[in-house]
Amino acid sequence: MTVIVRSFAKINLGLCIGARRDDGFHELLTIYQTIGLHDVIRVTIGRGSGIEIQCADPRVPRDESNTCYRIVEKAMASLKAKGRVTIEIEKRLPVQGGLGGASANAVAVLLGLERALKKSLPAQERLRMTAEVGSDLPLFLVGGTILGIGRGEQVYPLEDFPATPCVIVTPEVGISTPKAFAAWDGKLTLPQASDRMIELGRGLSAWLGDSYSGAPFRRGRRENPLLELVRAGIKNDFEQVVFPEYPELSEAKRALERAGAKYASLSGSGSTLYGLFASKDAASAAMTKLRKQGWAAQVTVTLPRREYWKRSFVR
Repeated sequence: MTVIVRSFAKINLGLCIGARRDDGFHELLTIYQTIGLHDVIRVTIGRGSGIEIQCADPRVPRDESNTCYRIVEKAMASLKAKGRVTIEIEKRLPVQGGLGGASANAVAVLLGLERALKKSLPAQERLRMTAEVGSDLPLFLVGGTILGIGRGEQVYPLEDFPATPCVIVTPEVGISTPKAFAAWDGKLTLPQASDRMIELGRGLSAWLGDSYSGAPFRRGRRENPLLELVRAGIKNDFEQVVFPEYPELSEAKRALERAGAKYASLSGSGSTLYGLFASKDAASAAMTKLRKQGWAAQVTVTLPRREYWKRSFVR
């Protein structure tokens, strides 16, 4: 039996990096938002044993270093299941792009595996297992708008915002997240990192508190709450260390803003950038303009939680 799952991407609505923890990870504070761009995952259970990963993209590992491989190992053991698992990954998302592609792939594989086996893990076990494999896997078990704290693996669903048009720009640069964290460590002292966490925490609280006043949003409100990010002053800390190293990323952000984005930011540690727009027409016009300038740009939309789960399974 083959199960096909869409593996949706995420963007970060603000990302604050705190102090390095005793376990080597950093304290993080962010809001994740799933979007409509996705890879396609096919999970097949057959006779025999072992795990096989197939992907046409040579940058995707096919051994136990792949998050999909590791999640299958854990899930098969927990479910006490047997069989040969074949995973086909159709890559449409950039590798090392800051959209959570590898993590989303692993969660899609877990969901597909459960459906193929006709067995399900308890929700708490799913969250524990995915957090062991990677910090941003658990968000894809929730979908929509999500608060992420700890090292990013502690996730709390927030009330979804309306679907918002956005333009994704993908420069031809791959950013290593560990290297980006190392660069951050060399930039700020512990007190500065702690102050930044407090600063962004206040900004997020003010933005969320204001956005949620209303039923579901303030009656007569003219602007989508996501587009108020610019006034909340929410930023991605990685921009401070990634932009000086890769000036083209800073140029891409400015290009998005010039094209009419109400808010533009790096996603994760990059290299993907996104811009939020007031309408589909504005986003489409921006994409056309950016492509004429030589940027790899595409239009998508933020994906609320219900839509995320409605569209996840192809069959």
